[in-house]
Formats: sequence, C-alpha cells, structure tokens
Amino acid sequence: MASSSAVKRKLSGSTDGRGIKVVQIATPGDTIHTAVAGTTAGTFDEIWLWAFNSHTGNIKLTIEFGGASAPDDNIVVTVPALAGLVPIVPGLILQNEATVKAFASSPNVITIHGFINSITD
Repeated sequence: MASSSAVKRKLSGSTDGRGIKVVQIATPGDTIHTAVAGTTAGTFDEIWLWAFNSHTGNIKLTIEFGGASAPDDNIVVTVPALAGLVPIVPGLILQNEATVKAFASSPNVITIHGFINSITD
C-alpha cells in the first residue's frame, strides 16, 4: 500500500511566510502562489488562504484560482472591514504550475495570508 506525504510550505508569492498585499484592482491580479510543476497523479499543492481587510469599509476580493476565466476560475468574497483573518480558500488543490492571483476593489488594503501542503502519493 502506497503512503502519502504532506509538507507544509509558504506561499510562493510570500517573503519569509509573511502576508501578501493585494495591490491590483483588476485582472491579472497579484501572484499569491504558483503550484507544483507537472501533472503527475497524486502530486498537488493543497492551498489554504485567509484575507485581512485593513480598510474601514468592506472590500470585494477576487481570487483567480488556476486561471483568469470568469466565472470558472474566480472565487469572489466580500471581506469585512477590520474583521481579522477571513477564510478564502479552504484547501483546494492545484498542479502544473497553475497560479493563484488576487485583485481587490480597492488597492493596498487587503493582505493574503496562508500556506500550502505539498502533497505527494
């Protein structure tokens, strides 16, 4: 019986595991993560993201998950003002160097935090 392994890693768009500020207000968004290369079955990045809104009003955040086709690749969330870390991506998987990007309705007020579990069968 084969065994799987998962190793927690920082988002590729992060410096030292810190949050990633969303500057863009339209597609293409800021790069949050680029998934593992290749299409080997059982080799994926499991992606976990949270967002913080430092603004005084609610902000619309769009995550481009694996591509930029709307609505196919979009995850759209309204992030409440000053509400702490809000879950955005709950462990969805990608591979083949697909990217996760983000843009918001207002620049420089959303910060994305998170990690990936690098999964290999």
